[in-house]
Amino acid sequence: MGFIPLTFLFSSYSGKQNELFCYYYEKHAMIFHFDNSYGKLPESFYIPTNPTQVPDPSVLLFNDNLARELDLSPDNMDMEEAAALFSGNKMIPGSFPIAQAYAGHQFGNFTMLGDGRAILLGEHITKAGNRFDIQLKGSGYTAFSRGGDGRATLRAMLREYLISEAMAGLKIPTTRSLAVLKTGAKVYREEVHEGAILTRIASSHIRVGTFEFANRFVPNESSILLDYVIDRHYPDLNLSKSKARDLMEAVMLKQIDLIVQWMRVGFIHGVMNTDNMSIAGETIDYGPCAFMNTYHPETVFSSIDTQGRYAFGNQPSIAQWNIACFAGSLLSMIHEEKEVAIEMAKEVLNSFPAIYQEKWQDMMFKKLGFSKETDLQRRKNSLSTLLDWMTKNKADYTNTFLVLQGDMPMEGIYLQEDFQSWFTNWQDMERGNEEARLKRMRENNPLFIPRNYLVEKALDEACLNDDLRFFKELLDIFTNPYAQNASAASFMKVPDSIDTGYKTFCGT
Repeated sequence: MGFIPLTFLFSSYSGKQNELFCYYYEKHAMIFHFDNSYGKLPESFYIPTNPTQVPDPSVLLFNDNLARELDLSPDNMDMEEAAALFSGNKMIPGSFPIAQAYAGHQFGNFTMLGDGRAILLGEHITKAGNRFDIQLKGSGYTAFSRGGDGRATLRAMLREYLISEAMAGLKIPTTRSLAVLKTGAKVYREEVHEGAILTRIASSHIRVGTFEFANRFVPNESSILLDYVIDRHYPDLNLSKSKARDLMEAVMLKQIDLIVQWMRVGFIHGVMNTDNMSIAGETIDYGPCAFMNTYHPETVFSSIDTQGRYAFGNQPSIAQWNIACFAGSLLSMIHEEKEVAIEMAKEVLNSFPAIYQEKWQDMMFKKLGFSKETDLQRRKNSLSTLLDWMTKNKADYTNTFLVLQGDMPMEGIYLQEDFQSWFTNWQDMERGNEEARLKRMRENNPLFIPRNYLVEKALDEACLNDDLRFFKELLDIFTNPYAQNASAASFMKVPDSIDTGYKTFCGT
């Protein structure tokens, strides 16, 4: 899928801060500072909603390191109290639980959505003044549940915890996972599952789809959302004379940077709908995601992506498509004259392919260890030849770069004459700069990724056998994916044909 033609597209928040609330239990020393600015927006953007009580909540996983980053002081925390708080059974003073309204283009079709199984407790402010949403996912029925029960399965919540924390370890912008709780209730899907709630942390949960909702249903309030988002995420734009146009460009650049990082590690999101594109530029909603083993741009794992819309190689052009939808929701604020607004938006959108290509190429050059002083055309030719060879020979994406940097043995397909010829030429291109080349490579090529068979094994043992040992072992490895770890060498290997027929699902 190439980058899109753009001609098809175009057929106040005051900034006043809420009071700070502090919730302190000497018993477990957990401190929350809530400043719920989203709740100052018009109520069309949310519906106040309390979590549904659960019968027997218990903390299964708690992310102590993240809690410390958030200044939540988890030392000596009382787990029974934590279970009550993070299940929603006990409300934290100062919280303002809401279900957010948003819409989205899902597989290209516009749909009204909203938080159907998640409730935002509030916005926590760290000592450094950083603002984070605290959201409970799987916390019960909301006005946006559309016939669903608002609950989540243990398997789905454990999967998001593992992969989101792996993404953080890979240094890729992402929502984070603070806790997973069992609810003590059953969740009924095709089969009966244990219920669970994930505590998700994000810079915000504002999406491209939030602007689409505003533009479609409350257009007179779109400017309030615009000012709010600029205040919260892009304050430098407050001085802009063209705020909507410049916000569109800023979000586009954030998304380009994010997609480049996905491509660096072989991450396939799987459901890049506009409601899953964060205005803050974080990876959000991990339902059918997976990591690519065998390199091929057409790789797809999602069971619902039958046409390959969100395939690995399509992710950049889909990001551009989503930004085009974002532009459409901003047109009336970009310029009062529609035709002028269209031209201004198109100018920004048309810059996407070149900016992306340059950043992607620079990233791939780093994976190969090339310095900027090396002849550009030679670098381009070397990269193109390698990717063609990898596609033809079904080479593992991650491990090919590890072979080059000496962290995996050069054996099997890497002994082929055509690869050896390429390899010799690659070595000659940085002759005398081997140390600097290796440093660049090891900063950009992870030793460990959440390979699909490892993730499935961890989830099977946790959910079927009530055994978290392998899950926690993987978590330790994935949160330090660039660190040499001889005891984990087996996790770098790919069993033969492990991804044959492998499918992921939008687990709920």
